[in-house]
Amino acid sequence: MLFYKEKLEELENKRLASYAMFSAKSEGRKFPENSENPENTKQDHRLCFQKDRDRIIHSKAFRRLEAKTQVFPANFGDHFRNRLTHTIEVAQISRDICRGLGLNEDLGESIALAHDLGHTPFGHVGEIELARIMQGFDMRFEHNEQSRRVIEKLEKRSPDFDGLNLTKEVLDGLIKHQTSWDNALTVFKHSPHLEAQVVNLADEIAYTNHDLDDGLRSKLITIQELEKLEMWQLAGDATMKKYEEIEKNDIYINRTISNLISYMVHDLYETSENELVKNRIFTIDDVKNFEGKLIKHSEKVSVQLNELRHFLAQNFYFSDKVKAQTNLGKQIVHDLFDVFYNEPSKLPEKHQKEIVNGEKKEVLIKDYIAGMTDNFAEMTWKRLNQ
Repeated sequence: MLFYKEKLEELENKRLASYAMFSAKSEGRKFPENSENPENTKQDHRLCFQKDRDRIIHSKAFRRLEAKTQVFPANFGDHFRNRLTHTIEVAQISRDICRGLGLNEDLGESIALAHDLGHTPFGHVGEIELARIMQGFDMRFEHNEQSRRVIEKLEKRSPDFDGLNLTKEVLDGLIKHQTSWDNALTVFKHSPHLEAQVVNLADEIAYTNHDLDDGLRSKLITIQELEKLEMWQLAGDATMKKYEEIEKNDIYINRTISNLISYMVHDLYETSENELVKNRIFTIDDVKNFEGKLIKHSEKVSVQLNELRHFLAQNFYFSDKVKAQTNLGKQIVHDLFDVFYNEPSKLPEKHQKEIVNGEKKEVLIKDYIAGMTDNFAEMTWKRLNQ
């Protein structure tokens, strides 16, 4: 009789495409664990990427995402996205795309759930300010790298090692995560596995569409403005064709954005499958040795997406209302770092001990601020300025 884990591996072998990342072929974890010793197979009921997903969900950094800015600060309104709801949407889209392409859903979901664990409070303005500060120490800050640092060092879940001890495949997926916001100009020696490439595009699909929804909800952008864009026209026409008498209200917006997501995902399926066939990709080694990306949109949809993202940048991300909400966050990050660097005694006691034990002061302060939620950062800032 097969043990449960062996049954899962058998099912995975039948279900996944030959170029997917199989759990049984994982390069493993930095620190070997007794639960993954073959002698303990009977007690082991999850595959390695399932374990990774569960460890991420149960981490403190994951829970803090609920109170971190996506575009609007987390306390701006109940129905605007925060960093956690964004992460859940990326994970959902990643699973759907992985399933459609015969890839490992558990691996894609794990990377998606972890991809923003290192994000600062106050969204990208917090990240930009912390990056500017670290440049003064000849160092850098980038939230994907910080996500990996959270996972490899800052989370404390076991007496045997720092971090969550995730598989190499999840760690690689994080460091090679790229969107138009993240690492866009970085060139990697080897292509990441297909599941990581899926998460890159799932992230862009998620934030483009939920930012449209939040932009419309906040009234910073209008349906009339969006109707000038080709992709919105296509999605809106599909809505009107199905619901001829529908008014252009919240329900119309919901259905049109749903059509947009379907349009983007379908194009990604079709284009990626063609790329895999055209480039004779049959194994994971074929993927790793390929120069370029295999998971992609068609040229037509890429142009439409760029038009949509340019519109959002001009009319939403850099609008006066959003800037007014985020400028305070930038100031808070700056002031907190300044106070803690000049007066380390104002740091929590455990962080003061880490400095005494040899941790670089600027690195420890960077880690501490990056892990803060919006509310905690603002409360700390107010307390230190009393």
